[in-house]
Amino acid sequence: MSGTPEEPVPPSAEPVLTERHASVSDPELRDYRAAFRVSRLAMALVDQDGVVVAANDALGTLLGTEAAALRDQAAADLVDLASDGRTWHAYSEVLRGRRSRFRCTRRLKHPDGRSLWAEVTVAPVPDGPRVLLSVADISDRRELQARLRHLQMHDPVTRLPNRTLFFERLTAALESAALDAPDDEPQDRSYESYRSYGHGGTGRIGICYLDLDGFKAVNDTLGHRVGDRLLAAVAARLTECADSYGYTRSGGHLVARLGGDEFAILVEDSTGTEQLADLAQAVLTALQQPFDLAGQRLSVSASIGVVERTARGSSATCLMQAADTTLYWAKADGKARWTLFDPERNAHRMTRQALSSTLRPAVERGEFALEYQPLVDLADGAVRGVEALVRWNHPQFGSLAPNRFIGIAEEDGSIVELGRWVLHTACRQARQWQKDHPSDRPIFVSVNVAVRQVWDSDLVADVAGILAETGLAPHLLQLELTESAVMGSAGRPLQALQALSDMGVGIAIDDFGTGYSNLAYLSRLPVSVLKLDGSFVRGFQDEAHANPADELIVEALVQLAHRLGLTVTAECVETAGQATRLRRIGCDTGQGWLYSRAVAPERIAELIGVAPLHV
Repeated sequence: MSGTPEEPVPPSAEPVLTERHASVSDPELRDYRAAFRVSRLAMALVDQDGVVVAANDALGTLLGTEAAALRDQAAADLVDLASDGRTWHAYSEVLRGRRSRFRCTRRLKHPDGRSLWAEVTVAPVPDGPRVLLSVADISDRRELQARLRHLQMHDPVTRLPNRTLFFERLTAALESAALDAPDDEPQDRSYESYRSYGHGGTGRIGICYLDLDGFKAVNDTLGHRVGDRLLAAVAARLTECADSYGYTRSGGHLVARLGGDEFAILVEDSTGTEQLADLAQAVLTALQQPFDLAGQRLSVSASIGVVERTARGSSATCLMQAADTTLYWAKADGKARWTLFDPERNAHRMTRQALSSTLRPAVERGEFALEYQPLVDLADGAVRGVEALVRWNHPQFGSLAPNRFIGIAEEDGSIVELGRWVLHTACRQARQWQKDHPSDRPIFVSVNVAVRQVWDSDLVADVAGILAETGLAPHLLQLELTESAVMGSAGRPLQALQALSDMGVGIAIDDFGTGYSNLAYLSRLPVSVLKLDGSFVRGFQDEAHANPADELIVEALVQLAHRLGLTVTAECVETAGQATRLRRIGCDTGQGWLYSRAVAPERIAELIGVAPLHV
């Protein structure tokens, strides 16, 4: 802007100096005017319409023009106060006297082409209708802040963006991608962020989250200096992969080191899982090539979790949780591979977590119930006993079978409390049946016991106390343990089993034939019943489809068990043909859908004393 000779500022243009004439002498007035003109702080006096009525030399210099040339111009245009609605509204409120002060930071363009950052302050002049606008050049401060921010947001070893910057970028990318949906109408604030960041196209986001397999060994054996060199070399290859796929932006690569040997690649505007899979495979291939580091030749591999989804409804935290879960799957599946996020697999994991967190209080809330499956004498079809099977009536997932939660209960130890409840409930129910249906041969109840119940509780004391409380005779209680648990018994478990047997309680091996199958070992254990695994019985479909080998194996097991003084129960009996063949080879008891599914205790009461079942 061309300069013009400086003209005297008329008194009417400086109310800050003239409206206080009653209390300020002429020499003082001249001093105020002089201070305004020579101040190093850029200032302008603005009227109620936002027009500059006076400006000092510092403001002219800052804006690259003469101070006089600024008079009669709109102050908002000079310092960019009208570029967004929020700033313009605040500035207008000060002009109207409705706001006492306003401050903002603006990026201004100097006529020579350079940019500068300015802090603009607008405040009313005391006792006058005008406002004083001051502009401070804070470019040096902003540059220092930018340098500090770069140091704070980048990893010093690899010079990649760090975790903080990655999450900031991811959040911004999600907001930007969500705006790409055709039915979204961007709000003003989001739209400005959207414009400043850069528009997207697909509305989808992808992440490759990886860590190095065996990096700890490099650090431990060769030292952290070599480890840091390896990380920097890995970062370079990841950046090359991202560049080759076009996954970069003007603000820097979308590759970050999240900490340790963990890295992430953010893919904006993802076109689908195939694109992410190609990138993940390229990363694996690149990292599998040996690294030559100052005479050291190193080889590493990586495990990669791949997540891709629509931005709308997603959050940075949820995306990274999914990526972390998928990375864990990749490692669990054998490492040196990439794995794609699987909603069904994740749902199973989440369900397992939900069950684990609610299992203990569920016992107190009474969410468990017992059903019973008959154990039928194959010789006469009479119900000799029942197996108690626990069900969880979960308020969210409905009725759950034991295989959905028993394993979890064993892992977290809640099986002890749950098992004690099952044992007490089953014994009380068996005693009630005995009272309601007196018989010379009352039915017994069989209860599954986990090995952890033997180790983590005083099972012998628990059983003795429950039998005493319920009044059930010991011989009417049978405890079932898995074959692998019983066969490996020693020390405390063996002592507990022996004490229970001495008490009169029956001990059965469940799912026999799936583990050791060492009948000779049984002679040294206090076991009274073998329950043949259902896989043996399924081969007994009918006479037309008989497998002679299956029958020979089962017959041999039954004969050996009988010689050891054990009785044999066949599980999973589903057809009359199976029952007939099992009875012919001497099997004692059958259990399965041929007779009944697991049912409520009321149904068992109906079966007691009725006609034989499927003889």
